[in-house]
Amino acid sequence: MPIDTRGLVRVGARPGFIDYLVQLWERRDFIGYDAKAKVQAGSRKDRLGSFWLILNPVLNGLTYFLIFGLLLQTSRGIENFIGYLVIGVFLYQISARSISNGARSLQSNQSIIRAFTFPRAALPIAANAREVLAAVPVVITMLVVILLLPPTEEITWLWALLLPALGLQFLMNLGLSLILARIVSQVNDVAHLLSFGLRLWMYGSAVFFSYDRFIGNDVLLALVKLNPLFNVLDIARNCLLYAQLPAWQSWAILAAWSLTFLAIGIAYFWQGEESYSAE
Repeated sequence: MPIDTRGLVRVGARPGFIDYLVQLWERRDFIGYDAKAKVQAGSRKDRLGSFWLILNPVLNGLTYFLIFGLLLQTSRGIENFIGYLVIGVFLYQISARSISNGARSLQSNQSIIRAFTFPRAALPIAANAREVLAAVPVVITMLVVILLLPPTEEITWLWALLLPALGLQFLMNLGLSLILARIVSQVNDVAHLLSFGLRLWMYGSAVFFSYDRFIGNDVLLALVKLNPLFNVLDIARNCLLYAQLPAWQSWAILAAWSLTFLAIGIAYFWQGEESYSAE
């Protein structure tokens, strides 16, 4: 007797793109729970616990201040160099953590991938959601440092513009995480190169120096200004330190990169959906 196979779907088959997005939305509770649970458990073995989320960028900022600010004198010509450096280090580390953890999310969750059927994009999304939660005390600490360490800054309405800038930054992080998660799942060597790429990105984003002082080549200067992370820092510094409305070009460049990375990341990750179950 023939069996009617209509309506049956092969196990592990890639759904349509819209269906895939719907399935991701249906797993939003899992994504939120996973993000909260891993934030709470992330530093449980450390005596200082989650305080390391704040202590790491503080110690890095102090290191860069001693080396670049005092020894190499990159602080010359920068108004409120401490605030300039704090914003650069804190916001760069948010992106570095999000992208690094998102890129490795498939590797670090192989047991879940083998045991359950679900859209695998939930894993890098959960990793980035976890970093969003972890970034809250980091951003608050950054603002407190700017307010307390001399030369102190005053709160203005421009501080509110930090929220949309961070929102675009997180969309950029998520898009890059999705792209890199698929690449790393196929070529594990890329995971070893990731830290070098992120470090190069840091040096190219004017985290601890003024780009107009050290970059004299017009072409290289134009490339730096097209860097999305540089524009995140530029917007934040203008709003928090200098009480200046960021140029619309900075917003346009950042939004274009963030939305492009996100669109490409989701589509590119979805295309490789069936390969992740075979890992």
